[in-house]
Amino acid sequence: MGGPEIERLIDLLAKLPGLGPRSARRATLALLRQPQVRLLPLASAMQQAARVVRSCALCGNLDSCDPCTICNDPGRDRSLICVVEGVGDLWALERAGVHRGLYHVLGGTLSPLGGVGPEDLNLSPLLARIEGGETREVILALGATVEGATTAHWLNERLAASRIAVSRVGQGVPMGGALDVLDDGTLAAALTARRPA
Repeated sequence: MGGPEIERLIDLLAKLPGLGPRSARRATLALLRQPQVRLLPLASAMQQAARVVRSCALCGNLDSCDPCTICNDPGRDRSLICVVEGVGDLWALERAGVHRGLYHVLGGTLSPLGGVGPEDLNLSPLLARIEGGETREVILALGATVEGATTAHWLNERLAASRIAVSRVGQGVPMGGALDVLDDGTLAAALTARRPA
């Protein structure tokens, strides 16, 4: 094959989710066949993103501004917070266009066996937002996994004293399903059919 630069590019691309060694080789070849059109703009965009993208201090979303574009949007329903496991879930719900409130990214789910407790999640900003008094409902849009159910149960118990409505996404999310891989229609149905937690 090629020199060490090509091998390094293949190795780095192969580490990305959804790309194995074969896909990484194909992507590398496509990039190198048209470096001026594909490789250099990609490298520039990646450098720019590395410089400016950061985590929103309020919700945990990734954006080039802090607070993020969603948190800064005056058209959002500030009384409604949709809690998700990861940024990919937030992006999936935004793509579906069914949630016009705010979000909160936990950065994972509780997993006693995996050693992930409440202190390991991005919970303090969420609880501070709720204590601020503007929130009327929290939607728990967590995956239908044991860890997602455990996290939803813990949050529901923690929020019980706050007297705000707590709901969970409804039908359409299969057991073991991750939100960021579901189609827009399924996500819309799940969020619309939410039920009390």
